[in-house]
Amino acid sequence: MLPYIAEFLGTMLLIILGDGVVANVTLNKSGMKGAGSVQITFAWGLAVLLPAFIFGAASGASFNPALTIALAADGSFAWSMVPGYIVAQIAGAFVGACIVYLLFKEQFDATEEAGTKLGVFSTGPSVPNMPLNILSEAVGTFVLVFAIKGLAQVNAAPGVSNFLVFGIIVSVGMSLGGLTGYAINPARDLGPRLAHAVLPIKGKGSSNFGYGLIVPIVGPILGALAAVGLYAIIPW
Repeated sequence: MLPYIAEFLGTMLLIILGDGVVANVTLNKSGMKGAGSVQITFAWGLAVLLPAFIFGAASGASFNPALTIALAADGSFAWSMVPGYIVAQIAGAFVGACIVYLLFKEQFDATEEAGTKLGVFSTGPSVPNMPLNILSEAVGTFVLVFAIKGLAQVNAAPGVSNFLVFGIIVSVGMSLGGLTGYAINPARDLGPRLAHAVLPIKGKGSSNFGYGLIVPIVGPILGALAAVGLYAIIPW
Protein backbone atom coordinates (compact mmCIF):
# COMPACT_ATOMS: atom_id res chain seq x y z
CA MET A 1 0.00 0.00 0.00
CA LEU A 2 2.83 2.43 0.80
CA PRO A 3 4.05 2.74 -2.82
CA TYR A 4 0.57 3.74 -4.00
CA ILE A 5 0.18 6.28 -1.20
CA ALA A 6 3.61 7.68 -2.05
CA GLU A 7 2.70 8.02 -5.73
CA PHE A 8 -0.55 9.77 -4.81
CA LEU A 9 1.09 12.20 -2.40
CA GLY A 10 4.12 12.77 -4.61
CA THR A 11 2.03 13.58 -7.67
CA MET A 12 -0.23 15.81 -5.59
CA LEU A 13 2.80 17.78 -4.38
CA LEU A 14 4.20 17.93 -7.90
CA ILE A 15 0.98 19.56 -9.16
CA ILE A 16 0.65 21.91 -6.20
CA LEU A 17 4.11 23.26 -6.96
CA GLY A 18 3.94 22.99 -10.76
CA ASP A 19 0.45 24.31 -11.42
CA GLY A 20 1.03 26.68 -8.53
CA VAL A 21 3.90 28.45 -10.26
CA VAL A 22 1.82 28.86 -13.43
CA ALA A 23 -0.98 30.42 -11.38
CA ASN A 24 1.57 32.57 -9.57
CA VAL A 25 3.02 33.93 -12.80
CA THR A 26 -0.03 34.23 -15.06
CA LEU A 27 -3.11 35.11 -12.99
CA ASN A 28 -4.17 38.67 -12.25
CA LYS A 29 -3.57 40.02 -8.74
CA SER A 30 -0.79 37.50 -8.10
CA GLY A 31 2.27 39.11 -6.56
CA MET A 32 4.53 37.38 -9.12
CA LYS A 33 2.41 37.96 -12.23
CA GLY A 34 4.59 38.40 -15.28
CA ALA A 35 7.68 36.70 -13.87
CA GLY A 36 7.84 34.66 -17.06
CA SER A 37 8.64 31.27 -18.54
CA VAL A 38 12.07 30.95 -16.92
CA GLN A 39 10.53 30.92 -13.44
CA ILE A 40 7.88 28.46 -14.59
CA THR A 41 10.43 26.10 -16.13
CA PHE A 42 12.75 26.05 -13.14
CA ALA A 43 9.84 25.70 -10.73
CA TRP A 44 8.51 22.67 -12.61
CA GLY A 45 11.93 21.06 -12.28
CA LEU A 46 11.84 21.73 -8.55
CA ALA A 47 8.26 20.42 -8.44
CA VAL A 48 9.64 17.05 -9.56
CA LEU A 49 12.75 17.25 -7.37
CA LEU A 50 11.05 17.80 -4.01
CA PRO A 51 8.60 14.86 -4.04
CA ALA A 52 11.34 12.66 -5.51
CA PHE A 53 13.45 13.28 -2.39
CA ILE A 54 10.50 12.62 -0.10
CA PHE A 55 8.93 9.58 -1.77
CA GLY A 56 11.69 8.09 -3.92
CA ALA A 57 12.55 5.34 -1.44
CA ALA A 58 8.89 4.40 -0.98
CA SER A 59 7.71 4.21 -4.59
CA GLY A 60 10.57 4.97 -6.96
CA ALA A 61 9.11 8.44 -7.56
CA SER A 62 7.61 7.79 -10.97
CA PHE A 63 4.67 10.23 -10.70
CA ASN A 64 4.17 9.63 -14.44
CA PRO A 65 2.05 6.92 -16.13
CA ALA A 66 4.22 7.02 -19.26
CA LEU A 67 7.34 6.30 -17.21
CA THR A 68 5.55 3.64 -15.17
CA ILE A 69 4.35 1.84 -18.31
CA ALA A 70 7.76 2.09 -19.98
CA LEU A 71 9.57 0.66 -16.94
CA ALA A 72 7.10 -2.21 -16.83
CA ALA A 73 7.64 -2.81 -20.55
CA ASP A 74 11.40 -3.18 -20.11
CA GLY A 75 11.06 -5.39 -17.04
CA SER A 76 12.16 -2.83 -14.46
CA PHE A 77 8.74 -2.64 -12.82
CA ALA A 78 5.98 -5.14 -12.11
CA TRP A 79 3.00 -4.97 -14.50
CA SER A 80 0.72 -5.94 -11.61
CA MET A 81 1.45 -2.59 -9.95
CA VAL A 82 0.90 -0.45 -13.05
CA PRO A 83 -2.88 0.08 -12.74
CA GLY A 84 -2.64 1.11 -9.08
CA TYR A 85 0.22 3.48 -9.80
CA ILE A 86 -1.64 5.15 -12.67
CA VAL A 87 -4.81 5.59 -10.60
CA ALA A 88 -2.77 7.04 -7.73
CA GLN A 89 -0.91 9.42 -10.05
CA ILE A 90 -4.03 10.77 -11.75
CA ALA A 91 -5.89 11.07 -8.44
CA GLY A 92 -2.96 12.87 -6.85
CA ALA A 93 -2.76 15.28 -9.78
CA PHE A 94 -6.50 15.95 -9.53
CA VAL A 95 -6.35 16.72 -5.82
CA GLY A 96 -3.24 18.87 -6.26
CA ALA A 97 -5.00 20.94 -8.91
CA CYS A 98 -8.02 21.42 -6.65
CA ILE A 99 -5.72 22.71 -3.92
CA VAL A 100 -4.15 25.17 -6.36
CA TYR A 101 -7.61 26.45 -7.25
CA LEU A 102 -8.51 26.95 -3.60
CA LEU A 103 -5.26 28.80 -2.92
CA PHE A 104 -5.62 31.08 -5.96
CA LYS A 105 -9.40 31.44 -6.10
CA GLU A 106 -9.32 35.22 -5.78
CA GLN A 107 -6.74 35.41 -8.56
CA PHE A 108 -8.80 33.12 -10.79
CA ASP A 109 -11.85 35.34 -10.17
CA ALA A 110 -9.81 38.42 -11.12
CA THR A 111 -8.61 36.89 -14.40
CA GLU A 112 -10.91 37.16 -17.41
CA GLU A 113 -9.08 35.09 -20.03
CA ALA A 114 -10.43 31.52 -20.11
CA GLY A 115 -7.28 30.28 -21.84
CA THR A 116 -5.07 31.62 -19.07
CA LYS A 117 -7.17 29.80 -16.49
CA LEU A 118 -7.00 26.51 -18.40
CA GLY A 119 -3.25 27.02 -18.82
CA VAL A 120 -2.79 26.87 -15.06
CA PHE A 121 -4.22 23.35 -15.03
CA SER A 122 -3.14 21.75 -18.27
CA THR A 123 -1.02 22.08 -21.38
CA GLY A 124 -1.85 23.26 -24.88
CA PRO A 125 -0.13 23.84 -28.21
CA SER A 126 1.24 27.17 -29.35
CA VAL A 127 0.32 26.07 -32.90
CA PRO A 128 -2.45 23.42 -33.07
CA ASN A 129 -1.24 20.59 -35.29
CA MET A 130 -2.17 17.20 -33.86
CA PRO A 131 0.57 15.06 -35.48
CA LEU A 132 3.33 17.56 -34.66
CA ASN A 133 1.93 18.14 -31.18
CA ILE A 134 2.00 14.39 -30.51
CA LEU A 135 5.54 14.23 -31.91
CA SER A 136 6.64 17.08 -29.65
CA GLU A 137 5.31 15.30 -26.56
CA ALA A 138 6.83 12.02 -27.72
CA VAL A 139 10.28 13.55 -28.28
CA GLY A 140 10.21 15.41 -24.95
CA THR A 141 9.22 12.26 -23.08
CA PHE A 142 11.79 10.22 -25.00
CA VAL A 143 14.51 12.56 -23.77
CA LEU A 144 13.15 12.39 -20.22
CA VAL A 145 12.93 8.59 -20.03
CA PHE A 146 16.10 7.87 -22.00
CA ALA A 147 18.04 10.22 -19.72
CA ILE A 148 16.51 8.64 -16.60
CA LYS A 149 17.58 5.21 -17.87
CA GLY A 150 20.99 6.67 -18.61
CA LEU A 151 21.50 7.62 -14.98
CA ALA A 152 22.51 4.00 -14.47
CA GLN A 153 25.66 4.76 -16.48
CA VAL A 154 26.95 7.29 -13.93
CA ASN A 155 26.28 5.22 -10.78
CA ALA A 156 24.92 8.30 -9.03
CA ALA A 157 23.71 8.14 -5.45
CA PRO A 158 19.90 8.43 -5.11
CA GLY A 159 20.01 12.02 -3.95
CA VAL A 160 22.33 13.04 -6.78
CA SER A 161 20.07 11.25 -9.26
CA ASN A 162 17.17 13.41 -8.13
CA PHE A 163 19.15 16.54 -8.91
CA LEU A 164 19.99 15.14 -12.33
CA VAL A 165 16.29 14.51 -13.02
CA PHE A 166 15.68 18.17 -12.09
CA GLY A 167 18.19 19.07 -14.79
CA ILE A 168 16.45 16.83 -17.31
CA ILE A 169 13.06 18.43 -16.66
CA VAL A 170 14.45 21.96 -16.92
CA SER A 171 16.36 21.10 -20.10
CA VAL A 172 13.29 19.65 -21.83
CA GLY A 173 11.19 22.62 -20.76
CA MET A 174 13.74 25.22 -21.85
CA SER A 175 14.26 23.60 -25.25
CA LEU A 176 10.83 22.19 -26.20
CA GLY A 177 8.33 23.72 -23.78
CA GLY A 178 7.12 26.41 -26.16
CA LEU A 179 5.58 23.86 -28.50
CA THR A 180 2.98 22.12 -26.33
CA GLY A 181 3.78 23.12 -22.77
CA TYR A 182 5.76 19.86 -22.32
CA ALA A 183 3.30 17.74 -20.39
CA ILE A 184 5.62 14.71 -20.87
CA ASN A 185 3.37 13.05 -18.28
CA PRO A 186 -0.27 11.99 -18.87
CA ALA A 187 -1.23 12.36 -15.19
CA ARG A 188 0.24 15.85 -14.97
CA ASP A 189 -2.20 16.94 -17.69
CA LEU A 190 -5.26 14.70 -17.26
CA GLY A 191 -5.71 15.04 -13.49
CA PRO A 192 -5.68 18.86 -13.50
CA ARG A 193 -7.75 18.98 -16.70
CA LEU A 194 -10.43 16.90 -14.96
CA ALA A 195 -10.24 19.29 -12.01
CA HIS A 196 -10.70 22.24 -14.37
CA ALA A 197 -13.78 20.53 -15.80
CA VAL A 198 -15.53 20.00 -12.46
CA LEU A 199 -14.42 22.98 -10.36
CA PRO A 200 -16.68 26.07 -10.22
CA ILE A 201 -14.11 28.34 -11.86
CA LYS A 202 -15.56 31.69 -12.85
CA GLY A 203 -15.56 32.12 -16.65
CA LYS A 204 -13.44 29.04 -17.21
CA GLY A 205 -14.51 28.04 -20.72
CA SER A 206 -13.76 24.67 -22.33
CA SER A 207 -11.44 22.08 -20.80
CA ASN A 208 -10.42 21.06 -24.36
CA PHE A 209 -10.58 17.30 -23.93
CA GLY A 210 -10.37 16.93 -27.71
CA TYR A 211 -6.71 17.80 -27.29
CA GLY A 212 -6.16 16.59 -23.75
CA LEU A 213 -7.32 13.01 -24.26
CA ILE A 214 -4.93 12.54 -27.18
CA VAL A 215 -1.75 14.59 -27.31
CA PRO A 216 -0.54 14.61 -23.65
CA ILE A 217 -1.47 10.93 -23.28
CA VAL A 218 -0.50 9.29 -26.56
CA GLY A 219 2.68 11.32 -27.14
CA PRO A 220 4.32 10.66 -23.76
CA ILE A 221 3.50 6.95 -23.78
CA LEU A 222 4.92 6.50 -27.29
CA GLY A 223 8.02 8.49 -26.42
CA ALA A 224 8.63 6.60 -23.19
CA LEU A 225 8.26 3.21 -24.87
CA ALA A 226 10.64 4.26 -27.66
CA ALA A 227 13.18 5.38 -25.06
CA VAL A 228 13.29 2.10 -23.14
CA GLY A 229 13.23 0.16 -26.42
CA LEU A 230 16.28 1.96 -27.78
CA TYR A 231 18.08 1.85 -24.44
CA ALA A 232 17.60 -1.92 -24.28
CA ILE A 233 19.28 -2.62 -27.63
CA ILE A 234 22.34 -0.44 -27.10
CA PRO A 235 25.32 -2.65 -26.12
CA TRP A 236 26.35 -0.65 -23.07
